[in-house]
Order: sequence, then C-alpha cells, then structure tokens
Amino acid sequence: MNKERFTALALVVAATACWATSGILIHFVSNGSGISPVGLAFYRDLGTFTALLVGLGITRPRFLLVRRRDLPWLAAMGAISIGFFHVMWNMAVLLNGASIATVIQSNAPIFVTVMAWLLWREPLTARKLSAIALAFAGTVLIARLDRLQNMHISTLGLGVGLLSAIFYGTFSLFGKKLRGTYDSWTILLYIFGFATLVLAPTQIGQPLPWPLAPKVLVSFAALVFLPTILGFGLYTNGLGRLQASVASITATTEIPFAALMAYFLLSERLDGWQILGAALVVGGVVLISLPRRRRARRRAPADLPAEESVPVNPESSS
Repeated sequence: MNKERFTALALVVAATACWATSGILIHFVSNGSGISPVGLAFYRDLGTFTALLVGLGITRPRFLLVRRRDLPWLAAMGAISIGFFHVMWNMAVLLNGASIATVIQSNAPIFVTVMAWLLWREPLTARKLSAIALAFAGTVLIARLDRLQNMHISTLGLGVGLLSAIFYGTFSLFGKKLRGTYDSWTILLYIFGFATLVLAPTQIGQPLPWPLAPKVLVSFAALVFLPTILGFGLYTNGLGRLQASVASITATTEIPFAALMAYFLLSERLDGWQILGAALVVGGVVLISLPRRRRARRRAPADLPAEESVPVNPESSS
C-alpha cells in the first residue's frame, strides 16, 4: 500500500471516528439541557453554519459564491439531507441509543440504491437485491422483532431510525447533482444555512435553551466541530484520493466506533443477535459498494470499438 492511499484511508477512518461521537454528544446535550430533538437540530445547524460562514469568510471568501440556478438544489439538500435528517437522527439516538441508531442508519446506501432505481432507472442487479436483503435482515435482528413480547426498541424507534437513514441517503442523491461544481466547503456552508432556515419556524415561541451548564456548552461545541465540521472535512479530503466504493466500505468503521463509545461512555449493550444484525448490515453495505468484477480481457480484434476497451467505472457499477 503506497503512502498516499494509506493516508486517504486513515482520513476516512478518522472521519468515521468523529461521526461516531455524534450520538454520545447528543445524549449529553439533551440530558443536560432538556432541549427537544428539533431544537437541538436547529441550534446544531445554526452553529455549524455560523462557524463555516466566519471561517470561510476569513480564509476562503471566494467559496461564498454560488450560481443562482443552483440555489434550489442547495435548498432541497439542506432541508431534507441536513435539516430533516438531524431531527430524525436526534430522535433516533434518544429513542434507540447511540449504537443501535448508528447501525440502523447504515442502511442509507441501500435506500440510495432503491431511490436511484425509482428516480433514474438505474438497474437493480442481483447483487443489489442481495445487499438489500442482508440489510433488511440485519435491521430486523437489531430491532429484535423476533421477540415481539420484549422488544429492545419500539416500533416508533425503528421507524424513526429508518427515516433517518432515508433522509441521510438523499445527501448522496443531491450531492450527485452538485458534485464537481463547487468545493465541498461551499456546499456544506449553504446546506447548513438552508437547514437552519427550514427549522427556524419551529423555534418561534420556544424559550431559549439558556443558561447552560459549562459541560453542556462544551458538549454542544464538540457536536458542532467534531462530528459535523471535522468529520465532513476529513471524509471529503480522503474521498478525493480514493474511489467512492473504497471510501464507502471504509466508512462502515463508524459502527464499531459508535458501539465501543456507547459501551464505555453510556453503558449501552448489544446482545449477540444484535451484533449479528450489525454484521449483516455492514455486509450489505460492503456488497453494494464493491466494484463490479471485470471480465478477463481477451485478445481483441483489430476492429474492436474503442469504448469496449475502456475500464469499468466503479462508481457506476454498484
């Protein structure tokens, strides 16, 4: 493994370690302040937007400019992929616990596959269907639907967790439209800004969550900078040096990171069936992320069309 590839993989793993702290920090902020999931989503997005606006305005002012025709896409991405997602994610963590919420959210690549088939008629291959089956079976085991009389999470918790995964999955769908047009920091700035605008009406008439204990303020600041700004920054940096499929597979390390942190900091436990379910979800994501195996190259005749000798693009074969 060359040095550049190793560095890129290390950046992605570091990003997932940052993301894994999200559930823990949400738990600390919510319990310490009593703020609602919607309120926490609003202030998290507002804090992230403010930090990005100040930081980019000082260091990279050219990143603040976008074309007017792209604003609807940025607005939709901010509202759905960030605003609605953060509300569902906060609720999922509070209802299910940090580790289980993270595992259920790992179904996002599966939902992206289904939505891409519905929206863009991308083919549903046997491998994709197998990955969907693995992820579904894993989610059933995580939720312990085999023990209806003593479920570990409620039907509401499972539904909220799956909605969180769906909203998170739309990030890739909108990102496909905007990727390559703007720097990733520009996209993050605008989508967090629009997410703040979408959630702002929910805070009308709501008391300000103030004053807060110093520990809660530290946890909130960490929530803004660690899993949000630093996590996305590290992942974007690593993604620029890796194939998307490789980065996606590596990003599944968020699941064990989240489980370990929840174990040591929140005393959460996953039983044997739930661990097996987590493995099935990871297996589904890995299966759908792997590039299609190319057929053995045969000696081509002289009149072979040029496009038949072009290597398969791994990003279009999942």
